[in-house]
Amino acid sequence: RTNIDMNGEEQEGFGMFDTTMHQGERAGVAKYYLNPVKNRKNLDILKNSYVEKILFDGKKAIGLQVKVKNEVKKIYANKEVILSGGAINSPQLLMVSGIGEANHLKENGIEVINEVKGVGKNLQDHLETYIQQECKTPNTLYTYTKLIPKVLAGIQWFMFKSGPCSKSFLEAGGFAKSSPERDVANIQFHFFPSFVINHGLVEPKSHGYQLHASPNHPKSRGHITLNSSDPYEYPKILFNYLQDEEDLKQTRECIHVARKILSQPALSEHAGKEVGPGTEAKSDDELNEYIRSKADTAYHPCGTCKMGIDDMAVVDEKLKVKGVSNLRVIDASVIPEIPSANLNAPTLMIAEKGADAILN
Repeated sequence: RTNIDMNGEEQEGFGMFDTTMHQGERAGVAKYYLNPVKNRKNLDILKNSYVEKILFDGKKAIGLQVKVKNEVKKIYANKEVILSGGAINSPQLLMVSGIGEANHLKENGIEVINEVKGVGKNLQDHLETYIQQECKTPNTLYTYTKLIPKVLAGIQWFMFKSGPCSKSFLEAGGFAKSSPERDVANIQFHFFPSFVINHGLVEPKSHGYQLHASPNHPKSRGHITLNSSDPYEYPKILFNYLQDEEDLKQTRECIHVARKILSQPALSEHAGKEVGPGTEAKSDDELNEYIRSKADTAYHPCGTCKMGIDDMAVVDEKLKVKGVSNLRVIDASVIPEIPSANLNAPTLMIAEKGADAILN
């Protein structure tokens, strides 16, 4: 079925996704939120800077310790400190500043300001599996791996903001049930007119296209933990993909549905052989091996400072960190359960609601 608005009342169906593109360019947050106000007198943007620690007076957040270029400064807050570091950095900064699971902080030699057990827990992401098919017609993005078409496409974009470089090429897709017994659509598909190999770092060797398939609500949960108290040392990130067998089962179902779609008569003039997983991969074990070895992140990490009222919640409905004052987290880390979609728009909505809460 066709769905002209997958953000509307019904999510199930296929069509064109909304994208954050405008006049041939990505409509990024910095360009459309920050650039128009960057010259305001009440806003200072510090470049080449790194937040090392949240400063506390007892359980009241009073500012930040920041390294600007090579100078460490303490910047004090008149009202509140807002963290928007994302699902990885926000929990890391909370923990190195003394907010998290007490035993874990003590193991790393960090003074406990307040124990909040859920910091860094509940990590979620969408895991995509690619169902790849060779294309018999020469109208995929493989054309633009060649020098002359690549140069011409670049010139067209730089001069007119049009042509292949002005698109994301992930606009087509939809939501479907992985099996008839599902009550609602539980998988998302993206169509892409080329092969993606190692996150796009390796160029394809032939014309091809693929469906990206991922379960909307994975049950597996990971976590962020510290390697040390040093804010410059990367934390340990464990996504725990496919830890829950249900995620693996749904992903296998994704492949079966994708194969049905790609075998439809409308694609027959284009459809070459299936190269991933490959027609020989039919059993559960063979599909499991393909999923485990080839599945990729959809870059949707969230949930590590979740909003809620249970013992593992980190922020309340106003996005204030529990047990301390003058401190909020406003980013994708506050999402309790991953949405049935990409995270860009939901994260912007969280930011809008968070901004209103601050103003109030």
